Parts: sequence; structure tokens; C-alpha cells
Amino acid sequence: MDDAAALLAHARRLQRPLQEKDLALPLSAQVQQRFAGLLDRRIHARVPAVYLTHRCWFAGLPMYIDERVLIPRSPIAELIGQRFAPWVQPETVRRVVDLGTGSGCIALACAKAFPAARVDAVDISPDALAVARINRAALGLTRRVRLVKSDFFQALQGCRYDIIVSNPPYVGTAEFNGLPAEYGHEPAAALRAGRDGMDAVRVLLREAPLHLSENGVLIVEVGNTETRVRRAFPRLPFVWLSFARGGGGVFLLTAAALRAAGARQLRS
Repeated sequence: MDDAAALLAHARRLQRPLQEKDLALPLSAQVQQRFAGLLDRRIHARVPAVYLTHRCWFAGLPMYIDERVLIPRSPIAELIGQRFAPWVQPETVRRVVDLGTGSGCIALACAKAFPAARVDAVDISPDALAVARINRAALGLTRRVRLVKSDFFQALQGCRYDIIVSNPPYVGTAEFNGLPAEYGHEPAAALRAGRDGMDAVRVLLREAPLHLSENGVLIVEVGNTETRVRRAFPRLPFVWLSFARGGGGVFLLTAAALRAAGARQLRS
């Protein structure tokens, strides 16, 4: 139903989500033809609706999306809407980094949530950064959001952040091979994270302590890999966050907790 509504809004050239009042309006022959074509690609080619419309909403912000980036669906949007309360004091946030930014959705939403902060949007993919650049310009955030081509923290030496947030690749080999056909349209490199799905989280846990401010926090989405993460790092005091709008598999660690854990506990 959500897909059909999005496709009909796109067929009608609406620049907003479909509303109930729109359903009472007649459809021209051209709109019917466009809608039928979109439905055909969605059903038979299994192309996700967002890749057909090139538009979705994240944390209340419109985003341009194409097949160079993952479709934004992270529950981290809810945390951003709450300005990461109660884990941070919003007025103290000056530096934020989003690792694996893709379309830039998390980084840009953070910039809107923390208007006094500067945000680094980091990705190893030039294609992803090109999409993030489109969204950055559309939202008027060119001055406060820096796009950085980097493999995790490699290009961020000496930088420290009040918030490190990441929705990295976290799909293991077996899970990837069993994904629905729709996921075949998304960039595999943004999904796959080694045999067990933990390649990225290992890097984040190992390197984040070097880049967090004294009272900083690390927030990472690991999705269905949550159980493996718990087992691999049994001594880390993860805070597993809950979401009113559904979703899970997101943990938070404070800089103090990571420092106390020490290097040995941050290796699985």
C-alpha cells in the first residue's frame, strides 16, 4: 500500500506524499499510463519504489535517492528526531561524523537537528558522495556538512567528534544470499560485511575511541547481526536502543565505556 501511494504520487508529479484528498481527483490518461508503467517495474522487475520515484523522506527531510546508494530505512532517524536524548546534551554538540553516509541522510538530518554543529559525511564510494552532494545542496547545508571520501577514519586523523554515528554494512554472506530480489538493486558493497557481517563493526569499535570527544557517544546500527555482536564482545556495556516506530539492532556506547573497555575487549 505504501509503495502504491508513493508511485501514484510520483505519477501525478506531486512534490509531497499522497494525501487522502488526492484519491478523489480523476486520473488523466497520461497519469494512468505512468502509474501502470511504474507498477509493472515494481511488480515484475522487483525494483523498489524509492528507486522508481527517486524520492523518500528521512527524519522529516526529502531525499533524492538512486541505485548508487542504499534506500534510507534506518531507525536512527527516530534518534535524530529526539536529538539523541538523553544520551547527549544537544547544546554541547559541535562535531558529528556519519560513517558510511550513502545518500547523506543521517549526516544531513543531524545537521538540521544540531544547527550549531559541523558534520562530516564520510563514504568510500565516490558514487555515494555524488548523491549526498545533491541532497546537501537541496537542503542548503553546504557550509556545515563536509563530504569526505574515506575508508572509515583514514582521512579523519586528528579529528574528534561529540557524536559518531554509522549505519555501516552489516550483512553476512548467508544472509545476503537469502535476501529478497529487491535488494539486488542496492549497492552490494553497502550491505555486505564479510562472512559474519561484522567486518565494519570491528573497525568502528577499534577506532572510535581515538575519535570521540571526552563525553562523546558512538551509535551504530547492526541490524540482524545484533546477536553476533553481543556474543563477540560480551564484556562491552552496549546500550541496545528501542524505537517507538519499530526497528532495532542499534547500539550506543559512551566514550568512557570504550576507554574503560581497553583495546583487548574491542577485538573479537
